[in-house]
Amino acid sequence: MNDTSNATSRIKGVVSFLIKAVVIIGVVGILSKALASLGAIHGKELPEEYFSTGYPTILKLLDSELFMGLIFLITLSVFAYVGYLLWQLHEIALHKAKRDSSPQIQLVFALSLCGLFIDKTWWVLALIIVFTSWEHIMVRISDIIGKGVASAQVNEDKEKQ
Repeated sequence: MNDTSNATSRIKGVVSFLIKAVVIIGVVGILSKALASLGAIHGKELPEEYFSTGYPTILKLLDSELFMGLIFLITLSVFAYVGYLLWQLHEIALHKAKRDSSPQIQLVFALSLCGLFIDKTWWVLALIIVFTSWEHIMVRISDIIGKGVASAQVNEDKEKQ
């Protein structure tokens, strides 16, 4: 019973993979054809004497409008993905503040927006605020103040004697 259900789930997985692959290839083909119809290759015919071994095989591929549409689609996809990654990098401070439930979420959000539209210095300040351990800083400042107050009391006691 377990072997048949395992085999059935594997078959379903393979069929699902094949359907997804066909759909993705179809969408890429349709988009390539659509992008190819937006442009045309206008070049002059090169004489065969320009090439030492005759026409290169790649030349036919580069003259294909469908191939150029595919290249255009890939280029647009790469630019979109890089833009998405840059946006994720820009919002890293906000994501960390939300994950840590930081009380400075609104401040970090405002500084990130200022960094986007005004100057990147504000974005760096938002990163510093998010990645700084404010609890340790608070403890150290309290220790410094406590030592200063204790030192002042010792000095007052010495002056009274």
